[in-house]
Amino acid sequence: MDERRYPIGKFVWEGDAPPSRRAAWIDDIAVLPDRLAAAVGGLDEDGLDTPYREGGWTVRQVVHHVADSHMQSYARFKLALTEDNPTIKPYAEGRWALLEDGFRAPVGVSLTLIGALHERWAILLRAMDDADFARTFVHPETGRTLRLDYTLGLYAWHGKHHTAHIASLRERAGL
Repeated sequence: MDERRYPIGKFVWEGDAPPSRRAAWIDDIAVLPDRLAAAVGGLDEDGLDTPYREGGWTVRQVVHHVADSHMQSYARFKLALTEDNPTIKPYAEGRWALLEDGFRAPVGVSLTLIGALHERWAILLRAMDDADFARTFVHPETGRTLRLDYTLGLYAWHGKHHTAHIASLRERAGL
């Protein structure tokens, strides 16, 4: 496995998540804004515009991608909690990263957005019960029906995954 592409490894689903595992994932969601802000703290514009790996996004694009992706996931949670097994709308994350706001906007804009989003998301997640985490949505690209407990674990991993991209780049490049 490419350590630069998957510095913490790929997400592994181990089956139904007990409440203790879900609580840890919710904590990961809650602390991501601070961890991501710390990961980019002190970087100048050149550092922000450095790809985390050859052929990969810049640090700036990674931060904006986390905001884009986690907004999508939050909306998917709300859809699954309020509709019966809805089919979600996928998005072209690679193309979003090339739009002007993903390519040039100050990272502080997305860090602020992630902070507010994750504060609301954690409130929602902490209010959910076992039946809520068993609710599902359909991803039309894969045809898979995904449970919210799986999605929670995936997005807890996703935040750590991209934070590790930035941290490992900084370590390698001395940024």
